[in-house]
Amino acid sequence: MKLRIRYFTTIRNLVGVREETVTIPEGLQVKDLKQHLGKNHPQLIKAFDSAIFAVNREFAFDDNPLKEGDEVAVFPPVSGGSVDHSTILRVTREPLDMNALLEDIITPAAGAACVLTGIVQTHSERDDPRETAHRPREACNPMAEEQMEQLTREIREHWSSVDGLAIVQRIGDVQPGTPTIMIVCTAAYRDAEVFEAARYGLDRLKQMVPVLEK
Repeated sequence: MKLRIRYFTTIRNLVGVREETVTIPEGLQVKDLKQHLGKNHPQLIKAFDSAIFAVNREFAFDDNPLKEGDEVAVFPPVSGGSVDHSTILRVTREPLDMNALLEDIITPAAGAACVLTGIVQTHSERDDPRETAHRPREACNPMAEEQMEQLTREIREHWSSVDGLAIVQRIGDVQPGTPTIMIVCTAAYRDAEVFEAARYGLDRLKQMVPVLEK
């Protein structure tokens, strides 16, 4: 039978892929799948001792049966009631995909997520009214990533309830109406100030990261 395996955060970093399809015999359980994956990815064997498995978006244990077409997700361990902090910092020329970013950052402990973006305006009336055809933007990547790391520390110091944190800056030829910045903050509960943390991150990112419009 074929299974779709999806890896998240630090587990995905160990494997090197977001997801894969594996084929195993009928009638096996989660514990058998662990053995199969461990043979293909030995670096996962130690992680499986505390990793979280979910089958079709429901938590699963070693004796849970598997069937054809199941989607199995593998998450990093939970400690002290919250998932180990996951962080995504990225400067990219690729279009920003909110759904893909949420998939990467959301973990089983997340009960709320706030996404804020900065978008290239098609028409601006502030100061110098004009229509925008496109915005070529460039950044000094090493410096940008360093500033993002500093911003991550600031957010986590001010809002300890934030678990997942993603900060993504797009550069290159950006068309009007498309996002150039995306901040995602996740936490266990919706009243854990994820909006305030994300807004702070968006405002500070514009101040700190050296992105230049050509």
